[in-house]
Order: sequence, then structure tokens, then C-alpha cells
Amino acid sequence: MSDPSALPLGHFQLLSGESLLSKKRVFERAAEAMGAALDLSSETIYRALLAREKLGSTAIGEGIAIPHCRINECAEAAGCLVTLEEPIDFGSTDGRDVDVIFVLLVPEEATQAHLNLLAALARSFSNADLRNRVRQTLDPAELRQLLLSGEAA
Repeated sequence: MSDPSALPLGHFQLLSGESLLSKKRVFERAAEAMGAALDLSSETIYRALLAREKLGSTAIGEGIAIPHCRINECAEAAGCLVTLEEPIDFGSTDGRDVDVIFVLLVPEEATQAHLNLLAALARSFSNADLRNRVRQTLDPAELRQLLLSGEAA
């Protein structure tokens, strides 16, 4: 996708260099941050992320995971990029531990937007140069542009 404005991602935030030792802790931290920013219950977000992860790992390989869920109270799609100091086990099919996690929340009724965002993020993260840039970039606006455009240049 070359036009990031075509993707309906309203809120975006970055949690960089986090020292979290498990998936549950990542979900707790992201839920706390996103709940506060979006005026949503962090417990609702946390439980929805856990429930989705129980269906199967959201790790997509190459040290990347995209946990995602739909939330009734969520007014717009929102993302939280979490980068970890040390990679953790996320049950990835390639066996690689995860150090970059993009947590995606979408409104309950936004099925197509949910699928579009997941597809765009998966495409973006399939680019090795982009993955490297994401691991090195600390500017939230630049990261949002990188991820939604899928271009590392």
C-alpha cells in the first residue's frame, strides 16, 4: 500500500525498548497504554488480546508479532508498536523469538478494515529493510508512515 491515508488507523503510539518477559506482560503493558490513550478499559483490551492469542499465535516470523482484536467500545482503529530490549517466545512458526510487536485494536463492526490493516502490516513486515528500520527508529510519526506505507526507503 503506497497511500497510508487509505488505511483507517486513527491512534498510534510507540512503547520502545520495553523490558517485558512474556506475552502476557506485553499484552498488559499495551492494554494499559492504549486504554489510557483511548479512554477504554485496559482490562477489556487485555482480555480480548489474550482470547485472540489463545486461538493461535499472532507471531508472523522474523521476530514480529501482530496481536489484534476487535473491541465494542473502540471508536477507531488503533495501533501500539512495542519494541523489546530482549526477544521473547511468542510461539512463532519459524521458531524465532519476537522483539517487535504491533498491537492492533479495531471497532467490533470494522471487519473489513481489520482485515485490510492486518494485510498491510503483514506486507510491511515482510520487507527486511523495513523490519530493520522499525527496530532502529524511535519517532512514532516516522514509524507509522513506515509501517503503513510498507516502504523502508
